[in-house]
Amino acid sequence: MKIARIDVYQVDLPYPGTYRLSGGRTYESFDATIVSVSTDTGLTGWGESTPFGPDYIAAHARGVRAGIEELASAVLGLDPLAHDRLNEAMDQALAGHAHAKTPIDVACWDIAGKAADRPVCDLLGGRIDGPVPVISSIGGDTPAAMRASVARHRAQGFKAHSLKIGADDPALDAARIAECLADRQPGEWFQADANGGMLVEQALRLIALLPPANDIVLEAPCATMAETMRLRARCPFPIMLDELAETDADIIDAIRQDACDGVGLKVSKQGGLTAMRRQLDICSAAGLVASVQDTWGSIISFAAVLHIAQATPQRMLRAALDVRPLVGVTTAAFDAPIVDGGAMAPAAPGLGVAPDMAVLGAPVASYGG
Repeated sequence: MKIARIDVYQVDLPYPGTYRLSGGRTYESFDATIVSVSTDTGLTGWGESTPFGPDYIAAHARGVRAGIEELASAVLGLDPLAHDRLNEAMDQALAGHAHAKTPIDVACWDIAGKAADRPVCDLLGGRIDGPVPVISSIGGDTPAAMRASVARHRAQGFKAHSLKIGADDPALDAARIAECLADRQPGEWFQADANGGMLVEQALRLIALLPPANDIVLEAPCATMAETMRLRARCPFPIMLDELAETDADIIDAIRQDACDGVGLKVSKQGGLTAMRRQLDICSAAGLVASVQDTWGSIISFAAVLHIAQATPQRMLRAALDVRPLVGVTTAAFDAPIVDGGAMAPAAPGLGVAPDMAVLGAPVASYGG
């Protein structure tokens, strides 16, 4: 089996409102790149990469499509089932730019599942029992508005919640956390995510304003590892890394420095399912927990997230990010309803997605025959 053709689609994913991060960053729509990889046997796989804007990490939407143009000649003719060899070829053709490699890698895992007549989670290590807990993403807002957003997601079945913090005023962030936890239900899990937007001084002031009994995880508090380590020495809450953990080397260095208690791994940030599976193994060996996410995306992105989460050991898995309530466009059919706080990867071969070609439209670029 050989890769014969790559088609690239562009879809705008509107957010229902304004999504706010630390540092005054706001988003109202996201630029998705969706890719189909076709083989000489007639099998086709699907993948997606949707960066969280150009001011989040070193990734942007037009860069995904430019990167695929660089990668296409290197992967056409390769075996889509030889995942490590495929990724080596992409790394030789283009240094870095993990977000551009992601949709090709994910599409090849979709092909592998279809070729084996098995869901992707089975090929990634085997399905864990039961549903994967899904986590909401609560954009920064007034404390009352964030509490209401948590309540809406709770009503939809979510039992884990990621609260965006990182205001200039630590008292506002403390009030946001207190409000969101005010109606906490048994079994719920909360993380306060600054997306690297806090100075150590701000984080310490926030910590001083929170009761020690608050059961939260602090995610990505600071922009650099040096700042994170200074905070780590004085922080009473577990710390998870995200933006500072993009590569194998980043995670190994964080383990060596005892910089965190867990890692937020994102399919596009890590470079696809091949790299993410390896990095989950590294985290597991070091006793770190993980949340399984993507930078953003449509249902096609969520399908990849859910499959690798479904193959992650339960002991280390905290939650998987469900982007479906955050996106105003449905790019594919995908049978994975939320039931009792979680979702299960479907048993259909591959990712189990059926893209809506009326939404995707015509390819913006094509490579191969």
